[in-house]
Amino acid sequence: MPITPFQALACPLDGAPLHRQAASWTCAAGHSFDIAAQGYTHLLPVQQKRSRDPGDSKEMVAARRRFLNAGHYQPIAAALSRAVLADLPAGKTATCLDAGSGEGYYLRQLAAAAGEKQHLALLGLDISKWAVLAAAKQDKRPNWVVGSNANLPVQPGTLDRVLCLFGFPVYGEFARVLKANGQLLQVDAGPEHLRQLREIIYPSLKPERAAEPRMPEGFTALAGESVSYSLELNTDESIADLLAMTPHLYRASPEGRARAAALTALTLTIDVRLTRFRRTV
Repeated sequence: MPITPFQALACPLDGAPLHRQAASWTCAAGHSFDIAAQGYTHLLPVQQKRSRDPGDSKEMVAARRRFLNAGHYQPIAAALSRAVLADLPAGKTATCLDAGSGEGYYLRQLAAAAGEKQHLALLGLDISKWAVLAAAKQDKRPNWVVGSNANLPVQPGTLDRVLCLFGFPVYGEFARVLKANGQLLQVDAGPEHLRQLREIIYPSLKPERAAEPRMPEGFTALAGESVSYSLELNTDESIADLLAMTPHLYRASPEGRARAAALTALTLTIDVRLTRFRRTV
């Protein structure tokens, strides 16, 4: 299972290639970015931040780590890993970015699914320093960076795969960093995803339509798939972690959050859509 860090990083200030020198990454103009003791690099300049501490909080990251490490979304990770690894040439190193990697669960699952002949160079990027810190603590093999999808610190045309899972796709940036014929893989919530939880925390649900995936400029569509299954949560802790790791925590009213907090068991529908696009030449 040869997993190595991704090396084709770019300076977030001028876009020039970054080169590792001891415990930092530097570009030709002299911009330097230290590698933290935990193994990650901060590549999000102050002028690109929208807040002092953007992204998921320390508490949200901890909740997501507990929930995902319990295996509740493992079928999603398995489907994603199969799609990522399909058609990769044996014996060559394939480069993969998880854009919005959180605490690194899906990249760790991908690494576990890779065969001995599939060499992967992995890059996990998230705007939350707490998420990147948690990811770096759990697996040292990928390269972990704090950064933004709006300005990926990656050299053009260097990636075979880009992943965007329950995140915020920036298609122009994804097209820029992908190789010709490289693939973008998205995972998004389907109309029935977590319906039972949503029915509890909201007064009513708006009818949802299964939206057709947008065709991004510079891409062609590939075959996708849906992943649907029933999930039973049997502790109030697991229900609380699920709510804490989703936007519903902030969208729900105090009364809705209180109803969720009173639950000790919940059967949920998991319904996600895996969409794949190929970067056109």
